[in-house]
Amino acid sequence: MTSLGFEATGAALDAIEAHVPQLVADRVASRLAAKDATLWGPDAVAEASIRLGWTDPTRASRALVGPILALRDELRAEGVDRVVLAGMGGSSLAPEVIAATADVELVVLDSTDPEMVGNALGDRLSSSVLVVSSKSGSTVETDSQRRVFEQAFSDAGVDPATRIVVVTDPGSPMEEQARAAGYRAVFTGDPQVGGRFSALTAFGLVPSGLAGVDIEELLDDAEETAEFLSEDDEDNIALCLGAALAGTRPLRDKLVFVDEGSGIVGFADWAEQLIAESTGKLGTGILPVVVEPGDPETLWDADDTLLVRLVGEAAGEDDDATAVGPLNQLAVSGSLGGQLLLWEWATAVAGRLLGINPFDQPDVEAAKTAARGLLDSTPEPVPATLVDGDVELRATKGLLEGVSTLDGALEALLAALPKNGYLSVQAYLDRLGYAPLQGIRPELAAASGRPVTFGWGPRFLHSTGQYHKGGPAIGAYLQITGDTAADLSIPGRPFTFGELIAAQAAGDAQVLAGLSRPVLRLHLVDREAGLRQLREAVRRLGSPPARGIG
Repeated sequence: MTSLGFEATGAALDAIEAHVPQLVADRVASRLAAKDATLWGPDAVAEASIRLGWTDPTRASRALVGPILALRDELRAEGVDRVVLAGMGGSSLAPEVIAATADVELVVLDSTDPEMVGNALGDRLSSSVLVVSSKSGSTVETDSQRRVFEQAFSDAGVDPATRIVVVTDPGSPMEEQARAAGYRAVFTGDPQVGGRFSALTAFGLVPSGLAGVDIEELLDDAEETAEFLSEDDEDNIALCLGAALAGTRPLRDKLVFVDEGSGIVGFADWAEQLIAESTGKLGTGILPVVVEPGDPETLWDADDTLLVRLVGEAAGEDDDATAVGPLNQLAVSGSLGGQLLLWEWATAVAGRLLGINPFDQPDVEAAKTAARGLLDSTPEPVPATLVDGDVELRATKGLLEGVSTLDGALEALLAALPKNGYLSVQAYLDRLGYAPLQGIRPELAAASGRPVTFGWGPRFLHSTGQYHKGGPAIGAYLQITGDTAADLSIPGRPFTFGELIAAQAAGDAQVLAGLSRPVLRLHLVDREAGLRQLREAVRRLGSPPARGIG
């Protein structure tokens, strides 16, 4: 039996008491279970009517279990036991959490950084299978990864068709291409489910199952949870969580996620995409801020933050949510399948309270369009405004006025933060090879006194990227890119991985600048030396009191 625990205090509890009775009266839970597309208003009906398949997670997914496990056994009998997943956003984040929680190896390739792609290619290629996962099949990152792996398999004397598995929507261009190419297997997902709600569909199950996860148990867990999430009852945790996320007044729009032994590895990274991309539009939204225990944000009680503690035992039994940290917080516990479904339901409820359509992502395409334009036109690089050691600096107009050093540039960016703002660090580098860079996140939070998010590019473009452009205009952005001597060509494309990731970074910065968001761009002429220089500059920043604390 699945078990979910939940406790709320302060403003979160007030929001639950204010909104849940009306949500029950409006029969939101049962209408959501019945796939009622009118729950989010007339403007959302067209999109919602084709995006509610996730409310019944086992309807289409049970039939996938047998074929997935059969394919896994076939591959292992052939000595193929390393699964590489080429996917972005909803196609990669859920499988990464599912596999990591089950402690099985799944190589998630959700980057166009040539060093990360090269490392994935260079490790045990002879025993690898590539899962290419994309709903549309047109995602440039995923297509590029497929091309380079296909070439690598051929060069190694391995028939690529025997080592490529595709997960896509039925009728997509990728399905047609994959079947024509004779790839090992083609799995189609539920077209009635959007990418970020697809954790319990083919997009979450195929790579996880091939890697060795007990996906039948995962579905059992979710199925048991679904039974009580559909009840119109004031004790319905999905209604309570949705109300706490979106019903505080004024809105506490920064959710500080901290894992305190939930047993679910990386869950906050998955929830970050689900919540930010679903709610960040029309000038409003909720921004998850993923932190570690003891980080600055866990100690603040700013009037725009809400602490979300992911705990390992049922909240309210052996856990006192008021004993640690701010007054205004949530404590949530539960098994993986139940938690995945709970947060999907709660996000849909939050969308209703915010008055937005949680199923579209109107601003994501802007950065893609800008990147494509830069790749097609290949303009001359924008000259650096200044160079400090191994770091070239560029910025939006006026940000670097009077600045002559990296230290001064960082100080200027923090000074551009409004009282209710946030800083977003965006690193277009190998997220595995340069993982320690994330250590600057809490240091910048301490120095700015405001919440700081950290995203690896380009994967965050399929996640928080929607919030950055469609949410409230209160962010400042620190972009980090770097030269590399390990660039890779992309078969059949006129650009390399290095050129692709550079265009993605420049395109996103261009869109943010066009929206009058302050952006500081740091380009590391030498990655290692530049990163050392950046870390030292961050450490020299002062530590003012946290702004906005009430």
